[in-house]
Amino acid sequence: MAEASVRLRTTAVAVLVVAVALLLGALALVALMRASLRDGLEATAEQRATGLAEQIAVSGLPAAGPADDEVDDLVWQVASTDGTVLRASQPLREPLPTEDRRSATIEGADDRYLVVSSDAQDYVVSVAVSLEEVADSTAALVTPLVVGVPALLLLVGGTVWVVAGRALAPIERIRREVEEITGDRLDRRVPEPRSRDEVHRMARTMNQMLGRLEDARDRQQRFVADASHELRSPLASIRQAAEVARDHPGALPEGDLADAVLEESARMQRLVSQLLLLTRGVAAAPHDVDLDDLALAEARRVARTGLEVDTAGVGAGRVRGDPTALGQVVRNLVDNAARHAEGQVAVAVRSAGGSVELVVEDDGLGVPVPARERVFERFVRLDEARTRDAGGSGLGLAIVKEIVTAHGGTVAVSSSALGGARFVVRLPS
Repeated sequence: MAEASVRLRTTAVAVLVVAVALLLGALALVALMRASLRDGLEATAEQRATGLAEQIAVSGLPAAGPADDEVDDLVWQVASTDGTVLRASQPLREPLPTEDRRSATIEGADDRYLVVSSDAQDYVVSVAVSLEEVADSTAALVTPLVVGVPALLLLVGGTVWVVAGRALAPIERIRREVEEITGDRLDRRVPEPRSRDEVHRMARTMNQMLGRLEDARDRQQRFVADASHELRSPLASIRQAAEVARDHPGALPEGDLADAVLEESARMQRLVSQLLLLTRGVAAAPHDVDLDDLALAEARRVARTGLEVDTAGVGAGRVRGDPTALGQVVRNLVDNAARHAEGQVAVAVRSAGGSVELVVEDDGLGVPVPARERVFERFVRLDEARTRDAGGSGLGLAIVKEIVTAHGGTVAVSSSALGGARFVVRLPS
């Protein structure tokens, strides 16, 4: 299980690092304590040796100490330069070494001694102090370290194990939820923990990804449904014309079959192009677009059909976006107006308060108030005028809304002073 392995590795690494640190710290502590105690004993021995040397210089050799079976913690001797022991704090079977600051054993004593030597006129004063205190103190320190370090490691390991488990628990819940998400259940979302940490950001990013996947799936499903719905009619028309031509040769005037096939094929091509545009979505590219130029170009195109097109209201209007997509917006609105106009269309572009407005009006029947939101849905036709025969597929206004929304703008329809519909697109400049 991935969680257990991460949890185990985290705990093992933490325990290992702490163990190394504690071991080095314990060794350093023992070494420092031994060095400190040894320095203290060495200072005591030096002080005693200096006192004996001064005593010899003032009053001669000190008196020998009494015989004793037990060896004292501090032993001194005074020897001649040739090594002959002249005085000692107590009888010694073997003389103390005269080399300064060396460790030695004394017969009858269990512990080693530190020997400090000092010259006093024609004599060598040697003082030995027992290192028993150093050994005892070290043993007293090592014992709790031997017990305490493993206990502390267990505490650290247990703490890290619990903390890592709590930290990884949301990830495991996310994993279980993702495991249950299938292609037909993309509406589900992973739980987002309350903590604002990396796990929370990961869960939020994953939910955003699931949202994009759900949107892509919905687009695909809508495309399949829309395509199957809309392509049925032109395919049926082509099939009907072909069956009539086959079953009743000569029933159709010459060329009518080809014309019917070409007309319905062109309609199918337009439908597929519009459906693909809606399915892919629109991403606005950061380019400067002169909306007035697009509006004037479309107005000239429609004017060639015989309609009266008023462009007096077209002024300068520059926006940021995708030129091709915005051109599709202008074309669809102008085509929509031309399809439903009695004889007059008006196009205007103006800048207003940080945005640019595109207004397209006609003198047709207009859009009823209850249908003004629904008119931007796919395949919505409000009356007999909005038929395939008139050139409409019911997708043009849906494409307009899709593109305008992608560019951060809005589109709305109201009544026109000309008597028909008035479409207003607002885009940030």
